[in-house]
Amino acid sequence: MTTSTKNPYEAMFLISQQVASDFAGAIQHIRDLLDRAGAEVLAMQKWDERRLAYEIDKQRRGIYILTYFYAEPDAIAPLERNCNISEQIMRVLITRADHLSEDQMRAADRTKDLEAEARMRAERAAERTETGGARVESRAEQEAAQQAQQQPDTPAPESSETTPANDNTENQPEAQPEA
Repeated sequence: MTTSTKNPYEAMFLISQQVASDFAGAIQHIRDLLDRAGAEVLAMQKWDERRLAYEIDKQRRGIYILTYFYAEPDAIAPLERNCNISEQIMRVLITRADHLSEDQMRAADRTKDLEAEARMRAERAAERTETGGARVESRAEQEAAQQAQQQPDTPAPESSETTPANDNTENQPEAQPEA
């Protein structure tokens, strides 16, 4: 009977902004994929949100989720296959994380930040549905608009059609052509 030891891995998941509209669902989907592979998740964080170098599935921007976990070596290929099949994950890269200690991996955990961002995105989506998709102005924009309305009207600038003071062309005879 052979016993296999779990190895440390890091995985970078790329999700689209469309999928991130349900950010909590996307994070849960990643966790489900890792659970299915028998992985022990140590840390998960949003790494970045940026413009992609090239379009993927007609998406120009994406959100990168970095995850550190322990898993059996035999579970990585099925995990990659499940990620490639998933409609929620655009790309995945899984590598061994032998260069990091377990403490370093656990220090990278920003699960609470992910939860906070999921709540914030859900609130924004709820606001958009309440306003019927209309753009909601920020508080600063609202205050600036109120100040502009409260200021008295300034007189309009005078017409720029002024005639020069020495414009006597109408009173001067036309020059005679030289013969």
